[in-house]
Amino acid sequence: QLQLVESGGGLVHPGGSLRLACAAPGFTLKYHAISWFRQAPGKERESISCISSSGAYTNYLASVKGRFIISRDNAETTVYLQMNSLKPDDSAVYYCAAEYSLERQCKYYGMQYWGKGTLVTVPS
Repeated sequence: QLQLVESGGGLVHPGGSLRLACAAPGFTLKYHAISWFRQAPGKERESISCISSSGAYTNYLASVKGRFIISRDNAETTVYLQMNSLKPDDSAVYYCAAEYSLERQCKYYGMQYWGKGTLVTVPS
């Protein structure tokens, strides 16, 4: 059973950067589209960014476009979310999710596998 593990969260001051990683130990993510979500206390889960299995297609939430970059490593074992110019509103638990898909797109529903999340805190 594929299990996703997020890492890279932490506390960072406004304007700082973090790089989150999503990995599946013992598995390749070569055939999976990966999506990132976040959920802050008392708020609904937000879909932030996704990347197709080939890496050719990406999508971003409007509020993070231009600040966050999603990418895949060449070994196809890890997907990254580079987060720059962080703001207090970016504070949340960040989750990655995967779906087996060879389509030239990615999406935020019907995900098959989920990680347990990593906490990002940007104090005001």
